[in-house]
Amino acid sequence: PGHEAAGTVVKCGKDVKHLQPGDRVAIEPGCPCRMCDFCKTGKYNLCPDMKFCATPPYDGNLCRFYVHDADFCFKLPCNMDFEEGTLIEPLAVGVHACKRASVKIGDLCVVFGSGPIGLVTMMSAKAMGAGKVLVTDVLDVKLEKAKQLGADYILKVDPSWNDEKTAKEIQSILRGAEPDSCFDCTGGEIIVRTALQITKAGGVVVVIGMGAEFDMKLPLANSVMKEVDLRGIFRYANDYPTAIEMVRSRRVNVKPLITHHFTLEDAIKAFETHIKKEGDPIKIMIHTNPNWKPT
Repeated sequence: PGHEAAGTVVKCGKDVKHLQPGDRVAIEPGCPCRMCDFCKTGKYNLCPDMKFCATPPYDGNLCRFYVHDADFCFKLPCNMDFEEGTLIEPLAVGVHACKRASVKIGDLCVVFGSGPIGLVTMMSAKAMGAGKVLVTDVLDVKLEKAKQLGADYILKVDPSWNDEKTAKEIQSILRGAEPDSCFDCTGGEIIVRTALQITKAGGVVVVIGMGAEFDMKLPLANSVMKEVDLRGIFRYANDYPTAIEMVRSRRVNVKPLITHHFTLEDAIKAFETHIKKEGDPIKIMIHTNPNWKPT
């Protein structure tokens, strides 16, 4: 397992020029073929021959030593630590989603779902200039975290609500204003239906979450007439530098996402904590450095 990681370079291949032993790096976990049309046009996240950490048959990077392609290792600025470097991976998902939505200064955005990806999407939107962001979830503790991290509005959604009820509640909070973009981080059909209803004409709905409902019945007629774009995202491409700069410049603070810390020897406990939801986990950090000590 493991695809969110940062570490120290201990050895470089003879042709590696931009890194040297001792450099601290964030690891982008996917290595594409670099030869297909997707790779050559900058959409390497769609490469059919992607080698991605912890995606069989490729091993993950939850280990002390790991071999990775040098061009997908990004130097960490001196004011960033390994914990921040590790969280560049999920932050890059949020960055990619916001780029797909062309978020700009002053935009009004709605993020459905306040899990880790919803939170990094909200923070990315704010860092890219969004004027106001509303975040929804079914759990108070997640909404409290969203508020702490910069959400302008929060809405607790009742699981029994249909799309029309959810849309009405959002419109009430926004006082009739229509979002420029909506981000579904849940993968639920009702959420996508809601997003299509409330997004302003010419706006964008980005589907990030992948739930169990792969077949959806969506109200597309109205969306077509409003020219609302429905876009998917898959991981990220060329987004690590942006995500790193967001953290380096302190436009984004990812540290509050970390709720638990474990050593590599206690990795099983880390997984059990996540499964049992002990202590309301968001991001659980497993430290592979044998010299790491809790602060």
